[in-house]
Amino acid sequence: MTDKLDILLVDDEVAVQRALKRTLECLIPTNIDTASSGEAGLEACQNKTYDIVISDLSMPGMSGTEFLKQLSHSAPETIRIMLTAHSEAEHVLDAVNEANVWSYLKKPWDDTRLELVIGQAVKMRKTLIERSMLRTALVKAESRRKRAVEGFIGESKALKNVYSIIEKAAPSSASVFITGESGVGKEVAASAIHNLSKRKHDNFVALNCAAIPSELMESEIFGHVKGAFSGAVSNRDGAATQADNGTLFLDELGEMDMGLQAKILRFIQTGAFQRVGSGKLEKVNVRFIAATNRHPLEAIKDGHLREDLFYRLNVIALHLPPLRERGDDVLLLANHFMRCYMSEESKMFSGFSEDAKALLRKFSWPGNVRQLQNLIHSCVVMNDGPLLTASMLASQLPVEQARIQTVAEQERGSIDAASHETAIAEEPFESSASLSSEEMPTLNESDIHTLADIERKAIQDAIAYYEDNVVKAANALGVSPSTLYRKIQQW
Repeated sequence: MTDKLDILLVDDEVAVQRALKRTLECLIPTNIDTASSGEAGLEACQNKTYDIVISDLSMPGMSGTEFLKQLSHSAPETIRIMLTAHSEAEHVLDAVNEANVWSYLKKPWDDTRLELVIGQAVKMRKTLIERSMLRTALVKAESRRKRAVEGFIGESKALKNVYSIIEKAAPSSASVFITGESGVGKEVAASAIHNLSKRKHDNFVALNCAAIPSELMESEIFGHVKGAFSGAVSNRDGAATQADNGTLFLDELGEMDMGLQAKILRFIQTGAFQRVGSGKLEKVNVRFIAATNRHPLEAIKDGHLREDLFYRLNVIALHLPPLRERGDDVLLLANHFMRCYMSEESKMFSGFSEDAKALLRKFSWPGNVRQLQNLIHSCVVMNDGPLLTASMLASQLPVEQARIQTVAEQERGSIDAASHETAIAEEPFESSASLSSEEMPTLNESDIHTLADIERKAIQDAIAYYEDNVVKAANALGVSPSTLYRKIQQW
């Protein structure tokens, strides 16, 4: 609503229109239009939205009651006021009931009474606008909630592009190939595609190719018959059978044995497979979704992924952005995880302190959403409210607390200086390039280590710190235990 009210006066007497217009213009800032009949009033309301409409009760043709009744349906948030003569008092109640009239004025009106009614109408109009804005906000929140039901939380541009691809891909039967770093939510995306597809009432079957030993993988996918190998005491359905008419998600496809990848390619092309130990062909109707945290072309070059299998599955490509590229989505996710774990752990927190928000924005999140989720869970368990602070977060992060605290304090100072947004740099921490020449450390060639060596030391340190508990070490590093086991085997 603007500073000036838009008011429509509907009366078949021009003298009444003029008198009422003059009085209103003296009382409040207003733009006033007039109409001489109910039909003309409806036409005016089709071309413009009015804050208040004041209509005579008795007019030739369409009555004021009928006019305001129709207006109540087409413009329910417009305040409707009835003008009545003393002789029409018995009809006012009917008008109130039929046309949802908010108030009425008697002819001739008293200026004090008119000022009071209009003043109350202005307050009511503001209330209605606020309710409308609240409804709009609730609709948007519900839209975000529905997306959260599918597992996604965030409104960043990068994530909206993901939403768009999922919404377009879901109704089809085309295969989807998902790429992205560990912890970005590849299985969440695959599940969302399934839940939005025509196959949603059938099974979504997910297999992590990195977590299942290669000698068992074929049986996990295709099943086996009794006696096929030692321990096969009965027939067993594999993922292919379980996913019939549904979706089969093959996560970390590049970790699958190359020989088995050839069988998967044939299965995709024909829809038929053989259980381990059986010579009988079985046919199913399965939609395939695959994922890898490697760059597919690099995995092909390194001999971890068959090129023909990749192109067979890569009908629709979906790349999930890392958390560090999603802006303030990290705050939405952090608040969501806080609410979840508050309920689960019977704790009470009101939110995050400003320095904690700064830290959440600043940190690089190498483990992505999974790392953030584990961090918030840990902080909720280990602390009490009302606020989660930067020091609480820093104590659970696998980096030097002093560095994190410095970043948080710098950011908090930026907020106090009213330059919060510009203070957040793209890099997670201050790089050596930004230091002065006096502050620059002296490095020798022996101080430079390969990324593989750094990764290995970080994993070994974490495992040693948690006394050989690989699960705890993996949670601290923001990766899955199977990733650590695979690294250890490689070493």
